Amino acid sequence: MNGLLEDKVALVTAAGTGIGRAGAVKMAGAGAKVYVTDRDPDAAARTAEIINGNGGTAVAAGLDVADFGQIGTAVRNCLEALGRIDILHNHAGIQIAGKAGDVRIEDFERSVAINVTAQLAAVKAVLPVMVRQSGGVILNTASNAGVVVDHGMLAYNTTKSAVITMTRQIALDYGRSGIRVNALCPGWVDTPFNLPYERQLGGRDALEAVVRDKVPLGRFGTLDEIATAILFLVSPMSSYLTGQALVVDGGESIASASQS
Repeated sequence: MNGLLEDKVALVTAAGTGIGRAGAVKMAGAGAKVYVTDRDPDAAARTAEIINGNGGTAVAAGLDVADFGQIGTAVRNCLEALGRIDILHNHAGIQIAGKAGDVRIEDFERSVAINVTAQLAAVKAVLPVMVRQSGGVILNTASNAGVVVDHGMLAYNTTKSAVITMTRQIALDYGRSGIRVNALCPGWVDTPFNLPYERQLGGRDALEAVVRDKVPLGRFGTLDEIATAILFLVSPMSSYLTGQALVVDGGESIASASQS
């Protein structure tokens, strides 16, 4: 362990698989104690087993962020188990495809609830803790979809752009309290989260073709590449960075801008 986050405690949502797990493991490798949560308690437990097996410290718990009451309980349980919260990584999210004429209102509202409101609920739950500690770091997962538009992704792109604006506003309001707030905007990473869009495109081959065509680097990002960005954003390496959206997408967003 490199000690960059020694004596820090991180609470991570949706840490049972994919980017959430990779970020949790990376933070633990830097010395943080991690409260690992996921809608699937078994997945959270597997992430905690990886961390503990590598000599780190992790506690696992089930958490469905769609139930805002569970978020407050998770924060209280984290404090009881690990004593403090220095880092919140709001990673849980869903991807709902569809144009304005196709997406159901109830699905749009669910997207807002999980991608935006649940993040706010978690922020509200940890803010008193961080203010009392005179500092903390909040990282909200958005997406490069929050800085560009794409066909048939109304709910997803709208909510991810909202996350970026919410992040900037919270950073402005709480900087004087020593709390940094940033957004992570990943591009294409090869995880099951891509399945709705893959189905929309017509299969895996079509998805791989889109990545090769849209991404200047011509490939998916790796979990370790995104986890390294997470570590940067939550650690003292980014101590003068707040209110920013770090886009980690192999250049896809600049390619999209050049074509507009």
